[in-house]
Amino acid sequence: MTETPRPGPAPRHVFRGPSPAARRFLATEAAGSVFLLIGTALALAWANSPWSPSYTEMWHLPAGFGFGPITFEMSLQHWVNDAAMAVFFCVIGLEITREIAQGDLRDRRTVMVPTIGALGGLLVPIAIYLLFNPSGEAARGWGVVMSTDTAFVLGVLALFGPRCPDRIRVFLLTLAIADDIGAITLMAIFYSDDPSLPALGLAVLLVGALLALRWIGVWRLYPYVLVGIALWFAVFQSGVHATLTGVAVGLIIPAAPPPQSVIDRSAAYNRALREAPTAERARLAVLAAESTIPANDRLERSLHPWSAYVIVPVFAFANAGVVLDGAALSAALGSSVTWGVAVALVLGNTVGITGAALLTLRLGWGALPGGVRYSHLLAASMLAGIGFTISLFIADLAFADAALMEQAKIGILAGSLLAAVLGSTTLRVLGNRFPMCSPGADESALSLPPRPWRQPQPAAPGR
Repeated sequence: MTETPRPGPAPRHVFRGPSPAARRFLATEAAGSVFLLIGTALALAWANSPWSPSYTEMWHLPAGFGFGPITFEMSLQHWVNDAAMAVFFCVIGLEITREIAQGDLRDRRTVMVPTIGALGGLLVPIAIYLLFNPSGEAARGWGVVMSTDTAFVLGVLALFGPRCPDRIRVFLLTLAIADDIGAITLMAIFYSDDPSLPALGLAVLLVGALLALRWIGVWRLYPYVLVGIALWFAVFQSGVHATLTGVAVGLIIPAAPPPQSVIDRSAAYNRALREAPTAERARLAVLAAESTIPANDRLERSLHPWSAYVIVPVFAFANAGVVLDGAALSAALGSSVTWGVAVALVLGNTVGITGAALLTLRLGWGALPGGVRYSHLLAASMLAGIGFTISLFIADLAFADAALMEQAKIGILAGSLLAAVLGSTTLRVLGNRFPMCSPGADESALSLPPRPWRQPQPAAPGR
């Protein structure tokens, strides 16, 4: 008689689906991709119409404000790229902080696979781009290929509805967050002008002020917002790209849930309001209720719709106006910049993310929820090659030569479109036909099948 095999240990990683905040973020990004697509289409249509000169002229119009002898002026395009996009980067910072404090980024094993996958999705595309452009001014464009456009990716996944597992959406969201951290860090180091030390010193003091507000437990938003605006001006004057201010503010604003005493105090104010309704007690009850929600959640809820539905589409409208006439396309076809960007976005992300994720799983460094198939992982890696928003943003920073910038933008458009088509086709055609990465797994973990020479041995016969 053989021994009955003992059941394995209880699963430690149970997939409960995205949190409500993550679901709200995913839904907003997916819906915002429609507006992003509209902004891109309008820019391309205008730039290739008989009125194309007016497109460039409009975005180079100066706009600013002044207080007595003090004036501040930039072109409309720079107001979009330097000021409005700071809000976009702030939303990214807020999402990173919230996921670290309350979401999937709390679990080291859960976050390891998409994080190392994102590292592969950074390094392999950069290496491929530099193979095409090893030197000269063209080599400065390596940063164009290092980021994933979350809105477009989630928009593509939204087309599949329930046929696309939530696990893939969470995987791609986590990967995009880790990818953004790496891209923003590299952008701050390599794509900033010669800094002004006095302005940088003021920026450091203002960051210290934000940290002090967090340390003393300030829960209202306006002190963070006011200091953040001052920080933007200081960073802008320093020569470092001012959009990094948004990331700093988003990372600093507290995201941890308040202590139970704060919630109890809110209940006491509500009871007082019910006992004797007055305007003052109503105001205090509202403030007490707001204090029970982390400042991070409140600011993200206010800014994210503006970022997804207004700022990012306007950014695309201001930057995606690439002339696609015969001369431009002919120059792009012979350009190592165009080919480097397109190949790096598509092939680099597919190979880099898939290879790094599978290696992480093989080595046992991380885990993912069960039910994810090889086809899902491959499709997600292909879709990560949609590098639109930040790619256009970095192209504007990287190239002083207008011709190289246009060639890079054509590569971004071509590579992102091809990545979207390949990824969605893979997900639609292959779907659930490939085996799960962990045969027989429940919702607990994602790991590769055992190697043939490490198959489990039959149990020894009992006495």
